[in-house]
Amino acid sequence: MNHTGPTANILPCGQRLHLQHGPIDLVIGADGQRQRAFEAAVARFSTVLAELVEELPALRTPLGARTPRPTGEVARRMHAAALPFRPSGFLTRMAAVAGAVADEILAAMCAAAVLERAYVNNGGDIALHLTGAATFTTAMTDHRGQMLGRITLTARDGVGGIATSGRHGRSHSLGIADSVTVLARTAATADVAATLVANAVDLPGHPAITRRAASALDENADLGDRPVVTGCGALAAPDCHCALARGKDRAAGFTKAPLIHSAALFLQEHACVTDHNAFALHHPEDAYA
Repeated sequence: MNHTGPTANILPCGQRLHLQHGPIDLVIGADGQRQRAFEAAVARFSTVLAELVEELPALRTPLGARTPRPTGEVARRMHAAALPFRPSGFLTRMAAVAGAVADEILAAMCAAAVLERAYVNNGGDIALHLTGAATFTTAMTDHRGQMLGRITLTARDGVGGIATSGRHGRSHSLGIADSVTVLARTAATADVAATLVANAVDLPGHPAITRRAASALDENADLGDRPVVTGCGALAAPDCHCALARGKDRAAGFTKAPLIHSAALFLQEHACVTDHNAFALHHPEDAYA
């Protein structure tokens, strides 16, 4: 465990706040009563990691119908976000951790200040607050930094969270998606959905895909001995489309539920989306319906 305490710094632009503690790294923006919002973010952030560590063993266990509700505020957000997705199969509440932290800090900011627009970006998982005519635009890029597309949101869209998952992300993945970006009401919900949709983008038994037990890569992995993807060679276009279709089917089910707003899925120069109005792809010719 990293025993260095939380740090808070205003970035060189003078308008964004950087908070860091252990593995949590946030970039925060706010339009409106910015100083009040930033002070509230710093105050709430000071104990977030310690609160999570107290319940970490329980949060890493599989979520069941009778799993007790945790006590910490962030942990409760994780539990609430994951619970509706439990019928999808194996799931731990850690699937929501990055989004839940972002949601918690944003909630503290909005409770303390009047804000037209605010966001908390936790390593690409973003909690978002928009009012009036405010808009928020962000880029989607792949693990090499290449542009995949852009997302532009308004208050009318009802989206409060953006999350991205895939085999090139910070956590292990059961699927082969390069990335999956999900829009949802909260960042925690988007975080869970992105994980599950990315897991569904797969070609079981394909010789180009290598896997290894998660526990062999990280003894503390919440996935236990489940085989996670460690490599994926070049795939033919039909194989990419087949794998993406699996993920899109899962995303469409989440949209119909309705648990999420929309999703964009990417795999080796191919893409698909559940809603063409939600995403402006950089190479729309690579996308299929």
